[in-house]
Amino acid sequence: MNNTQSATALLALLTACATGPLAREGAQTPDSMRVRSDIEYLASEALQGRATGTPGNDSATAWAARRYAALGLRPILPTFLQPFIARSAMLAHNGVAAELPSNNVLAYLPGTSAALRNQVIVIGAHIDHLGRSTAGALDPDAKDAIRNGADDNASGTAAVLELARLLKANPLRRSVLFVNFTGEELGLLGSQYFVEHSPVPLDSVDVMLNFDMVGRLRADKVIVYGVASARELSEVLDSANATAGLDLRRVGDGFGPSDQSSFVAKNIPVLHFFTDLHDDYHRATDDAEKINAAGETRVIALAERVVRRIDARDARLTFVRLPAPAPVAARTGSNVYLGSIPDMASGDIKGLKLTGVRAGSPADSAGIKAGDIVVELGGKPVVDLQSYSDALYAYKPGDVVEIVVLRGTERLKLSVKLGQRS
Repeated sequence: MNNTQSATALLALLTACATGPLAREGAQTPDSMRVRSDIEYLASEALQGRATGTPGNDSATAWAARRYAALGLRPILPTFLQPFIARSAMLAHNGVAAELPSNNVLAYLPGTSAALRNQVIVIGAHIDHLGRSTAGALDPDAKDAIRNGADDNASGTAAVLELARLLKANPLRRSVLFVNFTGEELGLLGSQYFVEHSPVPLDSVDVMLNFDMVGRLRADKVIVYGVASARELSEVLDSANATAGLDLRRVGDGFGPSDQSSFVAKNIPVLHFFTDLHDDYHRATDDAEKINAAGETRVIALAERVVRRIDARDARLTFVRLPAPAPVAARTGSNVYLGSIPDMASGDIKGLKLTGVRAGSPADSAGIKAGDIVVELGGKPVVDLQSYSDALYAYKPGDVVEIVVLRGTERLKLSVKLGQRS
């Protein structure tokens, strides 16, 4: 082979390498200035804290839709917006309007592979926050002060937008659906609506990556939930972090108080990235000047590598339904545990619909299933979350209680031995 042939062969080899599944990884890097600018806008006083159902939240979702359009992404619905009514039991019990018109934001990036583009990776974050409400706030003495939510969750929204830019520049073999949920602070309402009204078949979703509070990286620590929700995710995460040097704190269970829970309840593998709580959480002091934008770009870079490694696999991830430790008591003085996961978006149903059941829990052992509607507990009627909670917390661990559920057209009576919360 002569020198010209050698050079031609080398060029061909390099070109082939550059167009593989991990092609050009790192050719573009996350831009901390873009991230900071997006957070500053979302956490500005003009948006009044982005509470679901408010003009500030509507402005935020419209802005996100324009950003996706400018990046060259496609709407998967007639527009980038997925309208729904956020029905909040929490607000209803606080005497506030409980039905709030709102929108999720959805943007679609088609995959490049004819064989794999019908598989979908969902990348999401909630865009709403508390606004001026004291419901859920940890600084009630601040009264109606604006709670701007720079870290919670302007930071997550900015991460999703930056990943959209990076992946549009170098698309995956699989398709990607970017989603900004509203109603998260009211009980995961937007993500629960999404999984019940998904524009893509849920069985086509390979994995969901969620970003909630990723703007305060300290001591390189990143908490990642859902690492055990698929057999392959731990190895994928190790490989992606090999050059990042982040201190990953892994949580196997995918369930947690953010939007990935709506997906893991549908047997979809998840990863939730989180840079931990801080003293400004759910307070009026969660402002943009406290964001570590450079640190957030490290989290985004890690997430991009994770996505590209998942996409480089020809096979799909293998979902694992794990038994999880019981959560801490939700109400002072009550340590009774059932293991049911309420569907907070089903406010128009008489009874309490369940979006999931924790593996190995008393509810699971009794045969209660996702989609069941609890209408009676211990002889007491259940019409909503409040009546369900009142009935449940009247018991103690070890008690055996009869629960009546509607499953389709069937009315089933099930006997449950209640457990104890950790």
